[in-house]
Amino acid sequence: MRPSPEALSDSAQSARWWNDSVFYQVYVRSFADSNGDGVGDLDGVRARLGYLELLGVDALWLTPFFRSPMADHGYDVADPRDVDPLFGDLAAFDRLVADAHARGIKVTIDLVPNHSSDQRDWFQEALRAGPGSPERDRYIFRDGRGEDGSEPPNNWPSIFGGPAWTRVADGQWYLHLFAPEQPDLNWANPEVAEDLDTTLRFWLDRGVDGFRIDVAHGMAKPADLPDVSEGFVDGSGVLHDNANDPRFDNDDVHEIHRRIRKVLDEYEDRMAVGEIWVKGDDRFAAYVRPDELHLGFNFRLVETDFDAAAVRSAVEHSIAAVRAVGALPTWTLSNHDVDRHTTRYGGGELGQARARAMALVELALPGVVYLYNGEELGLPNVDLPDWALQDPVWERSGHTRRGRDGCRIPMPWEGEGPTFGFTTAETTWLPMPADWGPLTVEAQLEDPASMLSLYRQAVELRRTHPGFAGEEIEWYGAPEGCFAFRRKSGGLICALNTSEAPVPLPPGEVILSSAPLTAEGELPPNAAAWLA
Repeated sequence: MRPSPEALSDSAQSARWWNDSVFYQVYVRSFADSNGDGVGDLDGVRARLGYLELLGVDALWLTPFFRSPMADHGYDVADPRDVDPLFGDLAAFDRLVADAHARGIKVTIDLVPNHSSDQRDWFQEALRAGPGSPERDRYIFRDGRGEDGSEPPNNWPSIFGGPAWTRVADGQWYLHLFAPEQPDLNWANPEVAEDLDTTLRFWLDRGVDGFRIDVAHGMAKPADLPDVSEGFVDGSGVLHDNANDPRFDNDDVHEIHRRIRKVLDEYEDRMAVGEIWVKGDDRFAAYVRPDELHLGFNFRLVETDFDAAAVRSAVEHSIAAVRAVGALPTWTLSNHDVDRHTTRYGGGELGQARARAMALVELALPGVVYLYNGEELGLPNVDLPDWALQDPVWERSGHTRRGRDGCRIPMPWEGEGPTFGFTTAETTWLPMPADWGPLTVEAQLEDPASMLSLYRQAVELRRTHPGFAGEEIEWYGAPEGCFAFRRKSGGLICALNTSEAPVPLPPGEVILSSAPLTAEGELPPNAAAWLA
């Protein structure tokens, strides 16, 4: 029986287990395969919970495992309240949640409210029912432009390439901001909101601790669906100005998040984090007001080069964006939609060194940290052959954009290949590089100099060292190409050197560094250190 909001104590309603948590994103397809079909699944995740406990993470974020035709690898949801047989079944999910909770690990799952699969019963009913029907009103159908309606209703592009409209047999067009197999839901229709309430409660009643909201800045669309501005450059990142793009960041989206929050508040200690690609600290802050999302991914670090001044600016903006509304920043360096940061930072030994440094910067900051599976191994992006590419971006862009497959390669666990313990099958759903033997968990686990060992030490210190207390930081003066900040309450100092020469460290005892200090005790280039 769910407690009513009135029944929850003030302390329960304000409990924030996630305040300084380290979340671990599990891209379910690529984490661990339990049944030998070459695709990761829920029982595979459950079998690796011991590793996640050893790593020291507090919570998981599972990417979609719901029933889906897999046109976008699960982000095209046909039934949001069931498990796709590819990943297991509801019993497997329940086992995973129970075992994770027994180890003290929270479980959060993806929620995809902007769109559904075109194979969902709702959309099939809409196609059969025809123009003007209640069934069609659950989606965004419009007549086309031009004398014969043969032109799309507006000029919106799809994020995946091509137009955001597809015409159906009776002549109307439907909106899909992503692939044609992902029709956008009409959030002006109350049935859509009621169905999401049902989905939220379904998973909350099964024990999930929270949700990651996919495309949290989408969903609401302006009623007149105006064209995007002339000269518009397609994109939807932090540096993209949504003021010129009516597809996203419509003010009506905040009422949707208030509704989600009301459902979450019926339960104890549950949370939501939003995927929010918006420009402007004030626009971002609106999503994490006290009656909306608890957390929001601020992707400034994802879009920032390895440069001390740029990283400092990203940190300052991220903290300022949430401070005004009493929320905490949420940090991440990589996820399943962007190139892995070892590659973004230059690749090879240079990219590895810089990734190690940025791991210490991120884990030293106040707030919430999200790690992406494999980053603790230093996995690079993989340049796959054309034949292996599966991301809809590849086809929709006319083979001009290679898509996101390169950051989704399965996890290497042990051995020398070809599947590195990910599966008992001979091949994996995306091919794994033959030279990943040194990157496996097995190879790194007992190596004190490995990326995995650095992450384990950093996560453990973050959890146990008193220097990480408090939510405020202050900056030190530093040489050009460097910075140092201090956690004001706890006193931990984090120094970063992105210059080309070694630099002196601030006063204090070094408790962890991403690279050995020089013989003179200075911080080398492409390195970071913690001092207490």
